[in-house]
Amino acid sequence: MRFIIEDGMLIPNNKLDNSLPISKIPTIPQPPLNPCFPFNPNLQQLLTGKQLLHDDLPFTFEEIHTHYQNGYITYRKGIEYSGKQPQCIRCGNKDPQWFAAFPCARCREICHYCRHCLMMGRISACTPLLGWSGPVPDTSLPAKIRAWQGTLSQGQMVASDHVVEAIQQNREHLVWAVCGAGKTEVLFSGIEAALATKKRICIATPRTDVVLELTPRLISAFPDIPIASLYGGSEDRHHYAPLTIATTHQLLRFYHAFDAIILDEVDAFPYTVEESLQHAAIQARKPISAMIYLTATPNEKWQRECRTGKRACTTIPARFHRHPLPVPKFVWCGNWQKQLQKNRLPANVIRWVNDRILANKQALVFFPHIPMMEKALTILRQLHPSLEAVHAEDPDRKNKVQKMRANEIPILLTTTILERGVTFPNIDVAVVGAEDSIFSESALVQIAGRAGRSKDYPDGLVTFFHYGKTEEMLKARKQIVSMNREGIAKGLLNP
Repeated sequence: MRFIIEDGMLIPNNKLDNSLPISKIPTIPQPPLNPCFPFNPNLQQLLTGKQLLHDDLPFTFEEIHTHYQNGYITYRKGIEYSGKQPQCIRCGNKDPQWFAAFPCARCREICHYCRHCLMMGRISACTPLLGWSGPVPDTSLPAKIRAWQGTLSQGQMVASDHVVEAIQQNREHLVWAVCGAGKTEVLFSGIEAALATKKRICIATPRTDVVLELTPRLISAFPDIPIASLYGGSEDRHHYAPLTIATTHQLLRFYHAFDAIILDEVDAFPYTVEESLQHAAIQARKPISAMIYLTATPNEKWQRECRTGKRACTTIPARFHRHPLPVPKFVWCGNWQKQLQKNRLPANVIRWVNDRILANKQALVFFPHIPMMEKALTILRQLHPSLEAVHAEDPDRKNKVQKMRANEIPILLTTTILERGVTFPNIDVAVVGAEDSIFSESALVQIAGRAGRSKDYPDGLVTFFHYGKTEEMLKARKQIVSMNREGIAKGLLNP
């Protein structure tokens, strides 16, 4: 698409001699808002707080451009240049390897496009990002915003008060809560405070599974509040709502949308390794806004900042049922990989699994890699034919997790895909090959956190089978022991 600037606004013009692709226009003018213009409320709903391509919208370019001329729609460059180097404005990508060029029919030039966020629709040097600059949609609040009437533990209450303060004062705050502490319930008062003051709030998490788990809980807690649940393939994609639950990938569609973002599992893949997702979270916030981080396993830098007071932080060192976290037991199992090559497993690993089968105690057994896990499954099925294994590419993954919850699977072998986001009431946990580099401190703490979560079964056992202790194993156990000590010191654990 090519434009000229005339009378202080962009005008579409496809004549090559005096027009430019939008990326080559130095400053994009924004016409003043015309309060008498009868804007389209459907466009308002779709575009408020968003950055979308024209191809994302079921409206003609003529209607969109008329809204721009009357000040209701903004045009932003999809790609900007620093010298000859392109940068994607939507995802923040600057890596030349993630750009390609093609002969473009729209601008009739060789046009760069970003391959990094291609799954969100192709953004090229001549495509504008569309936004809304008119009034936001009205949202009427019910007389009673929150329906949840549960009670919080002492530790949860302190964290809840700090979340409310941070949202009201537009500050950043980290809630460092152990696995099973009840982080979701800690958010309810903060969400209520935001909604009561007409703030728009988003809970973002790296994984679709967590969005699907959180959505019914939030609907139950706030039954009369419109809620948008956003993930790949979601039907709520064009739904404007004061409360949004989204994967961090979906934040790429937002721009200056939210007065408060609650970023859950801030330490989780892929958020920790994809700069574009961190860029998306920053872009989705309004310039004056709150950011609440939630995690059970902050990285070393954040842990140090919390201890030295450089980062505003609240710790919840104990679970709501007031029982201590299970401390992992380290058990040497020899060169288990070599034994697997000979279709054997260490005797103490087989004994551990068999003891759970005989005691009718469910268990998760973590392996570092899929081929090793599948070999182990063949061996362990000799103990019980109903054993199963699950991994990220398993098409039957959700069904197997559900069968585990229904107590139809006695032992479930898994990769790190189940290190977080799943709760089984009464399980023991083992890691085979805990020395593998895939098992970071964070992963091991999360894995240990699968055990002992239920108030009816708070004493699950955690065993790390290893062929040599690692620094990550020692740090994980140290973090768990430290949280238990803090819980005792704060009076949050039963004596």
